[in-house]
Amino acid sequence: MKKFCLLILVFVFGPACGAADHKPVFLYSRYFNAPGENRYLPDGNYKEVLDLLGKEFEVRVSDKPLNAENLKSVNVVLVANPSEKAAGNNPPPHHVDQNDISEITRFVQNGGGFIVMGNQENHNLEIADMNKLLSRWGIQFTNLYTDAKKLILPQDTPVIGGLRWAYYTGNLLLLDQKNSAHPLPLVMNDLKQKPEKGERDQPGVLMASARPGKGHVLVVTDAGWPCDWAFHEQGVGGVALKGQDNWEIFRRLALWSAGKEKH
Repeated sequence: MKKFCLLILVFVFGPACGAADHKPVFLYSRYFNAPGENRYLPDGNYKEVLDLLGKEFEVRVSDKPLNAENLKSVNVVLVANPSEKAAGNNPPPHHVDQNDISEITRFVQNGGGFIVMGNQENHNLEIADMNKLLSRWGIQFTNLYTDAKKLILPQDTPVIGGLRWAYYTGNLLLLDQKNSAHPLPLVMNDLKQKPEKGERDQPGVLMASARPGKGHVLVVTDAGWPCDWAFHEQGVGGVALKGQDNWEIFRRLALWSAGKEKH
């Protein structure tokens, strides 16, 4: 009888424990990156951030279309620096089209997380077609720049307040506050905190979020800050920003995008 009761307990509680251990799926999508574009490769500058994410996510990398079939079990999608033109003699990249807009909008509306990061300056960043997608959520990339600086984020910043963000140059975001997705300026450029090198220091939004339907959208105007060289404070382009919390910022934002952190 005791053995029978033990079997019942294992049967009842075993699956529940397995479900509790299930990790959300984080997809690093290369669908919009030109073949041969090597700035943010999963086994290159993004290797460490993806390895670290593996502690809390099931991490996948793919260049397949972002459609219902390929997004079926995915919780969060990351797109880093979608390409405008071909890299070298390789084929041209795929740009966001109307089908992508429909599929990704549906994915987010149903509870998915969608993160886009990009640096316009000499990084072959495509924004015209990506903006057609982002306009669904009231967010747009612009061509106004801020040079690299370390930003100490205000304590009342949602999710990432009080952390130090080593920001390696990017273009600002424009938000449509009337949009039904309620876009919010998550990080504003603080003009009191000066660039490490360079004079460009535009007022405006460096990071924005939105909450369409059940989902989460995050747009960031720099794709270099989660690179290995940023985490290890080696820097790039003659600028190395010391004393930063970039990994912890990325971790919290990834969890928020998956619906695991409050905002």
